[in-house]
Amino acid sequence: MGVKAIVEDILPCTGMVITEIVTIFLTIMASTAMSRLRMSSFVFVVYTNALSSIILLPYSYLYHRRDKIQAPLFTFPILIRVFLLGLVGVTIAQNLAFAGLSYSSPIVACGAANMIPAFTFILAIFLRKTRINLKSQESLARIIGTIISIMGGMAMTYYKGPVVKQYSPLFLQLARPHLLVFTSTHENWVLGCYLFAAASFTLCIWNIIQAGTIRKYPQMMKIVFLYTLFGTIQSAIFALWMEKDLNAWRLKLNMELLVIVLTAIFSSLVRTSVQMWCTRLKGPSYPLYFKPVGIPTASTCGCLLFADTFHYGSMFSAIVCGMGYYTTLWGQLKEDETSKNIKGSTLPTTTSDEKVPLLQEKEEEEEGDSKV
Repeated sequence: MGVKAIVEDILPCTGMVITEIVTIFLTIMASTAMSRLRMSSFVFVVYTNALSSIILLPYSYLYHRRDKIQAPLFTFPILIRVFLLGLVGVTIAQNLAFAGLSYSSPIVACGAANMIPAFTFILAIFLRKTRINLKSQESLARIIGTIISIMGGMAMTYYKGPVVKQYSPLFLQLARPHLLVFTSTHENWVLGCYLFAAASFTLCIWNIIQAGTIRKYPQMMKIVFLYTLFGTIQSAIFALWMEKDLNAWRLKLNMELLVIVLTAIFSSLVRTSVQMWCTRLKGPSYPLYFKPVGIPTASTCGCLLFADTFHYGSMFSAIVCGMGYYTTLWGQLKEDETSKNIKGSTLPTTTSDEKVPLLQEKEEEEEGDSKV
């Protein structure tokens, strides 16, 4: 195998898989800090995005320093859009997601994240950005995938199933680590699932805003920096209202500080860089294929390391969500491909050419997302 094949095929795949695996381990660390150290999820969002803003300030300008066209950034339409991106994508979505994590576990985070294409399809129907054609394989795939995803999400919410430790062979179980917590110690499973679902639906709205913003101002890393900064300020105001105890804002040299620093560095530099590199090399849809990788990662960790708190029903429900994700994704990509072929032909086109590629917007969100 040549060097070119390694760079174009193996490295992007490896990079995306490692990125999703690291995301899960950081989520487990955050769950541990919230459960064992009683770290406030609202304070965590503020500190993580504040550090990300500091990192992104020089990085965003260095990243775009060679761009030939330097469009004006501080204009009223752009600033309004960036303000909304920070409000919807950071202040609302991240606070909902981490609050959900404080009541449930990382396996719920995986399942809810894989429901985003289904929510996107539903939102696209209500906004009349796509039409349902029951004679089309693409539309049927999206409908079936949406139904599967919703069924998986409902099952994950209301059926946890038996505990893994009671039914799995001893050789599949490892000693439970004393430093990490997988399932929240102050669990409210149903509430956690609903909070994660609300966060995923909020991100669908955020995708649409971000896609329009990038079309108006294509220097994406500068947009990421600005909406992270705005989101930090908004989240700080919200957290001060939610957390009136000043002790919740004090950081110590323990796992709480470590997970904040690692999450900020990983989300602002590592994950964003890997996803943008893979996008340039393999196309805008490539990073989307790897989102369900978090499910087997979280399931393996749950079975081997946290067998006494991990449930089979949660794992299988998350897998169902992953199946719905791929089904919906296939339908969307085939539909986008068909639209491009029609647009490139000499035949008259219909409203299908005006459809916003919402899953492409999801990919743009993945590039600039400040992680869950």
